Amino acid sequence: MSHTTIGSPAPSPEVPGAGGDPHDSSAEHATAVSQGPAVTPLRFGYGTNGLADLRLDDALALLADLGYDGVGLTLDHMHLDPLAADLTARTRRLAQRLDALGLDVTVETGARYVLDPRRKHGPSLLDPDPDDRARRVDLLIRAVQVAADLGAHAVHCFSGITPPGTHPETAWHRLADTLTPVLDAAATAGIPLAIEPEPGHLLATLADFHRLRRALGDPEHLGLTLDIGHCQCLEPLSPADCVRAAAPWLRHVQIEDMCRGIHEHLPFGDGEIDFPPVLAALAATGYQGLAVVELPRHSHAGPHFAELSLPFLRRAEATATRSPVLVPAHGDPSATPEGSTS
Repeated sequence: MSHTTIGSPAPSPEVPGAGGDPHDSSAEHATAVSQGPAVTPLRFGYGTNGLADLRLDDALALLADLGYDGVGLTLDHMHLDPLAADLTARTRRLAQRLDALGLDVTVETGARYVLDPRRKHGPSLLDPDPDDRARRVDLLIRAVQVAADLGAHAVHCFSGITPPGTHPETAWHRLADTLTPVLDAAATAGIPLAIEPEPGHLLATLADFHRLRRALGDPEHLGLTLDIGHCQCLEPLSPADCVRAAAPWLRHVQIEDMCRGIHEHLPFGDGEIDFPPVLAALAATGYQGLAVVELPRHSHAGPHFAELSLPFLRRAEATATRSPVLVPAHGDPSATPEGSTS
């Protein structure tokens, strides 16, 4: 993803049940302590867009050997080419390999040049040319079929950047129109379509997701991909509060470190996110899908970062499990943004 400085945050999204800050440890702010109910362990994966220099089979074997629960599979020319003539046969073989390795999968569609060798992420769902928009729709429908054949738990997508000279209202109408046949395919296949708020795109925030959801009539198979780093980058809520706000629609999670206001995916420990409260919030939602490490600009050292990332996340998860939940006094404001050290 791009290294981009982001401006002022967007308006707050809908927040069902977001409360005060459990990190304020002072006596006047913490009036009760509870351990909370037992939660199911989180399930972590690693994105193939961060292992682009490996053959797909080698990447899968690496992740299985390292102890990952699954993989975020980006459909791209070097791994599972969604435009290949023998896609069905390749997908069948891949399903068998994933089963043999015990890996679950999410299908991701963020390949940079899979449709156009000259335009990053082009064409998009927002392109002025209807034929170009149709190419992106076709890719997403192919992704839904691949996901169904693999037994994936979701298909990831994003809106794309608003084309120059396009009025925002026009862009929103295009997004709703182009996603309708994809959602129909997702409903037929029984696979959630999980759209990702992406900094710089038309749909950039949780608030934007809710705008789309309402415009489409809250379809059952429209869900959310929540990127934890993006929450740190530009959301008005902390990453942990974003998790709680997103919980009813959460279908896929991407995770990496990031700094406020800068859209740059960083290895864990190189940014500003405090991960134990984020993972505690995620576990408390009951989310059963994969949380996939998203480091697309670190493929040059992909095996190294894959090896480091899982132990980091398991330590953070263990810390979250051990830590009691401090309950702020009623009416007390949060003193420190939860899930963030900035």
